[in-house]
Amino acid sequence: MISLLSIPVIIAYHIVSAVAAGLAPLLGGAAAAAAIVACTATARLLLLPLSVSALRGQAAQARLAPHVAELRRRHAGDPARLQAEVTALYRREGTSMLAGYLPVLLQVPFFTVLYLLFRSPRVGGTANTLLRHDLLGAPLASHWLTAPGPVSGQGAVFLGVFCALAVIGWLHARLARRPLAPAAPSAPAAPSAPAAAQPAGAARLLAMLAPAITVVMAALVPLAAGLYLITTTGWTLAEQAVLRRRLAPPGPVSPPGRPGRGRRTTGQRR
Repeated sequence: MISLLSIPVIIAYHIVSAVAAGLAPLLGGAAAAAAIVACTATARLLLLPLSVSALRGQAAQARLAPHVAELRRRHAGDPARLQAEVTALYRREGTSMLAGYLPVLLQVPFFTVLYLLFRSPRVGGTANTLLRHDLLGAPLASHWLTAPGPVSGQGAVFLGVFCALAVIGWLHARLARRPLAPAAPSAPAAPSAPAAAQPAGAARLLAMLAPAITVVMAALVPLAAGLYLITTTGWTLAEQAVLRRRLAPPGPVSPPGRPGRGRRTTGQRR
């Protein structure tokens, strides 16, 4: 276990264990599994402001992408001028080049702590008692290929985990293909457009591979970590679907080189 995260993992362990103990009178042996789901969902809810900020930043970057590509074409031989123009463009629109990534990076330590907790047999030098419980007869500490094997009741539980992750990943990949911002028809086509499209192509490829990668991860970690993966990926899907509808992106920005006309306000005449 990463020593830097040992103390947060221990704190998280005591919190999840307390929730499991509180649910035990109602859910019996399934209390630990329910506590994993409940605590993961609670953590995602507490991190919702960061998710909102990240999606807003990503929408702004998507909206500005054609204008950034045009600036790259226009100032290809002058990197200093290009950097200044791109920075000015983002400043006029009230965002930055890191707006879509920094909130995501700030969430990583929280997800790492939970993932380490649900896959570690020992926490703080003692046994992780959460993994002593089971879900539908399958121990939370069990792996897919351990005894009694994949063709068993335990294997059926893992199969359900894999199917849920595959469906969630497929739906998320479909959602990721939808544009975050409207196209800007006023932006001139740039000869370097294919190069500018490469990051989007890489993102689409990653979205296509993500379901398979997540299923492979679930096959290699304990069942408790698989429950965590189902909860956090399912939350991400629902969160993205809701936020994309509620956080309607603003209209297209003005082309580069016209600093006096950034976002149009409602009712403004052309």
